[in-house]
Amino acid sequence: MTVPPPCRKAVIPAAGFGTRFLPFTKAVPKELIPLVDKPVIQYVVEEAVASGLEEVLVVLSTGKEAIADHFNPAPALEARLSADGKERLLTEVRALNHLARIHYVYQAELNGLGDAIRCAAAFVGNEPFAVLLGDTVLTGDDGRPVTGQLLQAYRKTGGPVVALEEVPREWTRRYGVISGQSADGALYELDSLVEKPAPEEAPSNLAIASRYVFTPDLFAALERTPRGKGNEIQLTDAMLLLLRERPLFGLRFAGRRHDIGDKFEFLKNTVTFGLERPEFRDRFAAFLRAELSKLEGSDFV
Repeated sequence: MTVPPPCRKAVIPAAGFGTRFLPFTKAVPKELIPLVDKPVIQYVVEEAVASGLEEVLVVLSTGKEAIADHFNPAPALEARLSADGKERLLTEVRALNHLARIHYVYQAELNGLGDAIRCAAAFVGNEPFAVLLGDTVLTGDDGRPVTGQLLQAYRKTGGPVVALEEVPREWTRRYGVISGQSADGALYELDSLVEKPAPEEAPSNLAIASRYVFTPDLFAALERTPRGKGNEIQLTDAMLLLLRERPLFGLRFAGRRHDIGDKFEFLKNTVTFGLERPEFRDRFAAFLRAELSKLEGSDFV
């Protein structure tokens, strides 16, 4: 097989309203929701960089300029930290300025994920590219970034690859769901995709999990994609069109998905990430045990 062109670019859609996290997201982008002291989108950009991607395009909408502010230099803040001798914090803040070569484009109307990715056509050009949804953190096993795992599968297959996660069947109505064949239980060649099917209609319980590697022919498919569910241009529908023309693949990644778009999942993941921080672990664990002990004998335990 011919070696496919290298993938250098990442696209991070971050234009949605974040209605599931209102009222917080009325003024603050959902992508800036923190896990401990770091916003979700910073984890996402760090994953792209750790996977070897060189340039990042963030797709914004009006009112989400705070995302760019997070990664841009902040001279007044840096001067205050320097004057106060807070060198560790100064180093962390300055590191954001050089984390990646980040570009921005605006999605004029919020017409769905497919339309948001279509806004990246000029940035991508005729190259393969990764898509990382800006409101979901994925952690790979053994320090292997999930996007890096997809890129390895792309180099093996030469075709588009999506991240797959096994979910409870009753959750299928939340995701795009695939059917496909696998020789090893990890890498699948896709037969079909369905956007948010009812559990009884889902072809499997393998859900597309917020990470993709695409070839540039996706843009031609997006141009032919009519509005679908929610009267939006659905990425899953464009992928179905692409599937008629070339093989698509899915990879059951080694790792864990942390969806921050749901309030209950946010609470769970705050606990998970808090317990992983050495400076907080013991005190936080003790606090949680103490709080749970107060519930013993109540209706909650």
